[in-house]
Amino acid sequence: MAGANQNKWIIGGFSLTLLLMGLVSFASYKNITAIRENSDKVQNTYEIINNLSDFHASMTVAESGRRGYIASGDLAELERYHQAARQMQTELNLLQKQFEDAAPTQQQQLTELQRLVNQRLILLKQSINLYQRNSLDNVTQKAITAESVKLREKILVILTQIKADEENLLQSWLNRSRSHIQSRVFLSLVGTVFSFVVIDGVFLILYYQWKQEQEMSRIQQELKQEKEIIELKSKLFSMISHEFRTPLSVILSSSQLLENSLTKEVEPKLFKNIYRIQSSVKLMNQFLTDLLTLSRAESGNLEFNSVGVDLEAFCLNLVENLQLIATEKHQIKMISENVCQRIYLDEKLLYSILSNVLLNAIKYSPDGGEIDLILKCEAEKTVFKIKDQGIGIIVDDLPKIYQPFYRGQNVEQISGTGLGLAVVQKCLELYHGTIEVESQVYKGTQFTITIPQLPRG
Repeated sequence: MAGANQNKWIIGGFSLTLLLMGLVSFASYKNITAIRENSDKVQNTYEIINNLSDFHASMTVAESGRRGYIASGDLAELERYHQAARQMQTELNLLQKQFEDAAPTQQQQLTELQRLVNQRLILLKQSINLYQRNSLDNVTQKAITAESVKLREKILVILTQIKADEENLLQSWLNRSRSHIQSRVFLSLVGTVFSFVVIDGVFLILYYQWKQEQEMSRIQQELKQEKEIIELKSKLFSMISHEFRTPLSVILSSSQLLENSLTKEVEPKLFKNIYRIQSSVKLMNQFLTDLLTLSRAESGNLEFNSVGVDLEAFCLNLVENLQLIATEKHQIKMISENVCQRIYLDEKLLYSILSNVLLNAIKYSPDGGEIDLILKCEAEKTVFKIKDQGIGIIVDDLPKIYQPFYRGQNVEQISGTGLGLAVVQKCLELYHGTIEVESQVYKGTQFTITIPQLPRG
């Protein structure tokens, strides 16, 4: 009788354990499936945001090509403009496919974006045609450029709105994934504990044998799941870090709209806090850009795309952009020591290199003064010299300035991250270039950047 009861308990306990493990496994399978589905949605949203960023980059290249052509008459710049314009339309077509099942509001935003882009492309084409007909008609050119800038601002607002919507979706799917992972851990814990209790109460010997086998299987499964979760978390964190730019762009555009709307109603001195917001957003954007560039460089994922560039037009455009960030105390001057032919290099990496050094020159020249960007083209190399009249660098700090997050001993209350020169050095490694520094405390600093001539393509 005792043997029959024992058999019943063993069979009952074994059956109950199997049932419980089956339920836990089924629930775990559902959770893992949901995590994978959310991961696909996250990837799709990330692709949309990437496409928006690529569209913005193509729009910038198109404008740069137009300016370069009008400034120099170089047909290569005209071709660069046409290629960028075609790329813009390709990326808009891809966005339309990606938003086929989107909400009506998003489709309306995309329609408005297409309309504004078409208007701006028409203006750019008119500018080029005007130059070809009468290259001396600067008055009409300025009017077209002013109207183009207004359209660009409207386009940027729509791009910011679309990115914000996509980021909200991204955050929603991340929260769902986190919830599914927590449920999976909870179910595994409850199921395992309850199974242990049932088996331990029924028979110790079978429990001991089962425990050894189950424990080994559980450890292997948990190690596998932990590896998957770590990889997923790393990927998601990378996406989140990259997309911090979206809310920062919203803050910047909102503050600019607020500034524009209050210009006629508020005294200029009361805009101090708005300017602080804009300055902080720009610094954070630069920090994120530097951090992502440094991370990609250290992991070997920093891309290098060699294209022909008109260096003089490129440097003038860079100086124009950074002069908007600099205060009235700083005057950035671009000097070309000789005529530069078309140079083959990566525009984005070069922009990161020169902008980081120039931003440091602005930042560490608290009393203002002139900042020079000197360009010299030679047969086998291109040399950039950036000189300022700032606080200089202490001799003991010179060997350490290229270390990530290192800041000089004399920076005092000047804000910064210590990433700029580390990013510059990593980018120059791809170019096989060099950077040298000469500095005197309280007199100024000169950085000399040398980039060897690269083969075409």
